[in-house]
Amino acid sequence: MKKVLTLIAVLSLSVFASCKKETTTIEPVQITPSPPKEAELVEPAGDQCYAWRLNGSIIEMSFNVNSHQEVNGKLSYNLVGKDKNEGTLIGNMKGDTLIADYTFNSEGVSSVREVAFLQKDGTFIEGYGDVVTANDKVSFKDKSKLKFDAKNTLVKVDCKVE
Repeated sequence: MKKVLTLIAVLSLSVFASCKKETTTIEPVQITPSPPKEAELVEPAGDQCYAWRLNGSIIEMSFNVNSHQEVNGKLSYNLVGKDKNEGTLIGNMKGDTLIADYTFNSEGVSSVREVAFLQKDGTFIEGYGDVVTANDKVSFKDKSKLKFDAKNTLVKVDCKVE
């Protein structure tokens, strides 16, 4: 019995000895602040502007995208043989696709229509698909079935200064 107690005591002491924490001394590092720099002026990203022009017809779009991928801007359609309409664009970038509500005035009537543009190689291609009307808004029936026709490709342009 004495041997068993001695064995337990030796094992216990070795466990306690192995659990002893080692202390490490970290030398303090002297941090010297850098002298202040002259204020740097950072230009805001500003609007991104795109346009499509063909035989006198023009589509123009300008917008900002914030860090949450929210889009806010303007869109106008001036198509030959149709009334011009222009308005606001509010939506989101979902991957490479801009989905937004286009609120515009045409012939004195305010309307809301969902629009989609696929961003590809620095351009935006307008999307089309079946639509439904609900609550005075025209929306795409199924966004996964949108078609993007390259004939309506808006290319990057310099933004107009207003």
